[in-house]
Amino acid sequence: MLDVCLLGTGGMMPLPYRWLTSLMLRYQGKSILIDCGEGTQIAMKQKGWSPHPIDMICFTHYHADHISGLPGLLLTMGNAQREEPLLMIGPKGLVKVVGALRSIAPGLPFEIRFEELSEPSQTFSFDGFSIDAFRVSHNVVCYGYSLKIGRAGKFQPEKALELGIPKPYWSRLQKGETITEGGTAYTPEMVLGEARKGLKVTYCTDTRPTESLLEHGAGSDLLILEGMYGEPEKLAKAQENRHMTMYEAAAVAARLQVPELWLTHYSPSLTNPEDYIREVRKIFPRTVAAKDGRTAELHFAEEKAGRRSQSG
Repeated sequence: MLDVCLLGTGGMMPLPYRWLTSLMLRYQGKSILIDCGEGTQIAMKQKGWSPHPIDMICFTHYHADHISGLPGLLLTMGNAQREEPLLMIGPKGLVKVVGALRSIAPGLPFEIRFEELSEPSQTFSFDGFSIDAFRVSHNVVCYGYSLKIGRAGKFQPEKALELGIPKPYWSRLQKGETITEGGTAYTPEMVLGEARKGLKVTYCTDTRPTESLLEHGAGSDLLILEGMYGEPEKLAKAQENRHMTMYEAAAVAARLQVPELWLTHYSPSLTNPEDYIREVRKIFPRTVAAKDGRTAELHFAEEKAGRRSQSG
């Protein structure tokens, strides 16, 4: 199961009922944060989730509404006596930007490791999942992210028996390990069926619709995109400032035919996104005008529970 929580849905400046941009994902004890706008800690506290186990923070870009909550978050993690290293991923300049912000959060008891993005797309593999970073089209260098959980094929004991593979090796093969014994190699492919469908969440803000978004968003179980403006007359402003309207985000989702689209990163002038959702759903019916705390539990296809979503 993959937990997804949209902690903050605001762009540019926070409002009393809307914190700035942040998304948190949890899978098998690991926590990933994407962006860390002002109010992220408060939103996390309201959700009942902890910053202490965050393993990595990914940044789309370095505008203040996406990173201004970082110094306080680091101090909280440090005050909790965290010792495990923290990985940060973001566009070039990450080390310099975080170093400047850390002038008010010095002396942390844990190491920060950095991965600066330099290519149009880069993939980072971890235990049980991977993260794809892909460049989009904003007025500064900006990336979207896809988190993917792959699944190996189902173990086939009848094949293992037929091939005479010793039972003590079965669990190791299921985990993807290749075993060589007495000149004989046993590989996972010998006993696993076709790969099963995994899970994928794609998150992208501060961009115009791009081919990279269409490419990397394909096959997502949940698509989270900015809907900066709901007023149709603000299309020109969105184009000028390199943002997407709610209607453009819905058009992307319609082309990809994802199960669900969450809109986020609203302009402060967009006080009630729900006012426009009826028209947006004419483009893509499965669109949600997400609010802070919007949460989903994503389950693998064969799990009986399916997918449950709730508004926070």
